[in-house]
Amino acid sequence: MGQRQVHVAALLAGAALMLSGCGLAGSHAVWPEILKVKSTEPAPLEAPPDVKRLVASKLDSVFTAGSQPTHVRVSAPLHDPGGTGWTACVQAELTSVIGKPLGTRTYRVFINGGAIFDRRQVEADDNCLTENYEPVDSAVAVQAQQNAKP
Repeated sequence: MGQRQVHVAALLAGAALMLSGCGLAGSHAVWPEILKVKSTEPAPLEAPPDVKRLVASKLDSVFTAGSQPTHVRVSAPLHDPGGTGWTACVQAELTSVIGKPLGTRTYRVFINGGAIFDRRQVEADDNCLTENYEPVDSAVAVQAQQNAKP
């Protein structure tokens, strides 16, 4: 029984020694550069987008065409904690396809590379419900639509 315990202890000590070597290959180790793990540089953050103009020019990427959005309002952009892009909140009065008012709906839009790439309807615990909103001016919407046409 004693010899078996010695073998197990030696096996565990060997495994611990091998695994401890993994930490020595980090970017700050004293090894030659070729053996070190490369440290990753964080990606540079984009400049804050003009959310009013972006939403005004791409209302169809936030709302369906049949919802006839009116009184569109946007919040200030915030850095997306999950990446290098931005998020913003968009509110509007919507109408169903049969003409029945749906009331105010709020969406969180995800912006990357100057374009809206995703949107989600907010949940009850989302901070969009406490954001300050600014209206998307009709002049901004008209100008954005004119700039979007070829």
